[in-house]
Amino acid sequence: MDIKDNRIDAGKAFDWGRTSKEYAKYRDIYPEIFYKKIADRGLCVNGQKVLDLGTGTGVLPRNMYKYGAKWTGTDISPEQIEQAQILSDASNMDIDYITVSTEDIDFKAESFDVITACQCFWYFKHDIVIPKLFNLLKPGGKLVILYMAWLPFEDTIAGKSEKLVLKYNPNWSGARETKHPISIPDIAFKYFELKEHEEYDIMVPFTRESWHGRMFACRGVGASLSKEELKKWDKEHKELLNKIAPEEFKIHHYAAISVLEK
Repeated sequence: MDIKDNRIDAGKAFDWGRTSKEYAKYRDIYPEIFYKKIADRGLCVNGQKVLDLGTGTGVLPRNMYKYGAKWTGTDISPEQIEQAQILSDASNMDIDYITVSTEDIDFKAESFDVITACQCFWYFKHDIVIPKLFNLLKPGGKLVILYMAWLPFEDTIAGKSEKLVLKYNPNWSGARETKHPISIPDIAFKYFELKEHEEYDIMVPFTRESWHGRMFACRGVGASLSKEELKKWDKEHKELLNKIAPEEFKIHHYAAISVLEK
């Protein structure tokens, strides 16, 4: 399913379904501290019902399953949901997945204790979504927005890899990231109170293969480039890594969490 949004990549179409297998293999990269910082706040834990928006391949519910919450994951891409189900079934995890856009979700009012949105919040039409999320949360329920990104100005490998993506996709708006709090749209403050936020540095381990796969699985590459462009990018990026990267290395990232309360 092609998605076009003038706020993202200057309206260039992208389709997560084109890279779902790579996403499933290479995007499960958040370190344990990423999940621990959620659970340590008493969120997504035993006794809670959690809705994960834009769940992709179910990375968040699968990795937090051990904390005991009952998870439901939604995503607009049927291919992403298919991979999420395959991975969850392989680990005998009882997670419900539904293929639906966030704008069209339809659950009973006050169904969830927590709603999470990891690496996806900016895709939503907030004037439609925010009132829905307010309605779906129980009184005092929490909306948890999560993010992680490499820092291209602080990490040489990340910076040069990003530069190559921009060569083929110059309007890719996922580039040039710096450490900052998650941006919250004004409409959210009509329904929610920002309780806390945190931004912190992390070093994420990769091999040449896994970093290449992670870059392939980003929106600016596998989800949007043509087959011919992908072939050229693939060759150039592998050659680049052979020149500048050891077989194993770490990439400087930052992670962020914002917790809003109904």
